[in-house]
Amino acid sequence: MSQHGWQWGLILLLAGSPVFAQSGAVDPGVQAKADAGDIQAQVIVGERILAGTGAPRDSRELAADYSQAAGWFRKAAEKGNVEAEVHLADLYRDGRGVTRDMTQAITWYRKAAETGDAGAQATLGILYSVGMGVSRDDVEAYYWLSLAADAKSPNQAKRIANRQSAGEHITTDQQAAVQDRVAGWKAAHPRTRP
Repeated sequence: MSQHGWQWGLILLLAGSPVFAQSGAVDPGVQAKADAGDIQAQVIVGERILAGTGAPRDSRELAADYSQAAGWFRKAAEKGNVEAEVHLADLYRDGRGVTRDMTQAITWYRKAAETGDAGAQATLGILYSVGMGVSRDDVEAYYWLSLAADAKSPNQAKRIANRQSAGEHITTDQQAAVQDRVAGWKAAHPRTRP
């Protein structure tokens, strides 16, 4: 064996170990579950595809990966998986893997927000505050940002600041009406995700 032959053998051996495994590679067992309709596995497959294998991807490969991931997220989102709804909304908002479509993005964010996803609630609030994909509506922005701001999370301070900013554009009567809506929503919906 040449002087470098044993080094290549060691590299190949280590490359197969879990420490050197590619983080974006899809585990065959997870893939099989996703193919069989397991919702959580479908989300994982979509996330792994987006993560990639660590190798550089050209724009064509990246577009194909986003498209493939969108397909997996759609399957899970159509079955009510909140995580998949948010991923799919993000892809529609950014036009990655799908044609940019703010109406679809709003639809999927709203589905996730209505089930209690604070991140989707915050995003929906921001979209209402700037009129992106929806008509600008400071009352709706304040409503969604209020729900998001009440969720304990690392982003809570930012969400509180966004709610306060939106609140500066509505009357105190409107704020009180929103707080009544928020109280009603909280009574009817459990918090699912921060």
